[in-house]
Amino acid sequence: MRLDVFDPAMCCSTGVCGPDLDPQLVQFAADAKWLSEKGVTVERHNLGQEPGAFMSNALVRRTLQAEGVGCLPLGVLDGEVIFRGGYPARAELVRMLAMAEQVV
Repeated sequence: MRLDVFDPAMCCSTGVCGPDLDPQLVQFAADAKWLSEKGVTVERHNLGQEPGAFMSNALVRRTLQAEGVGCLPLGVLDGEVIFRGGYPARAELVRMLAMAEQVV
């Protein structure tokens, strides 16, 4: 199982840096690490640092063209969009990934 997260342009790869931390980003970074520890491959792509990753993925490119950057962050699980426009909480991620019995 592979989750690709296409983040908006941020100062670093996770957005968890600098003096003004966004608690939602901090929590999502922890949740992504937790998913990785549970066997899910999690790759994050930052628009500011990896624009090529956005353009080389046809689904992400089409979504950006149709909706603009407001669709970011965009979560793609095995080629299917599972979230857009905001970071889901851990419980939502578990539900989205249909892994509740395996990871809770």
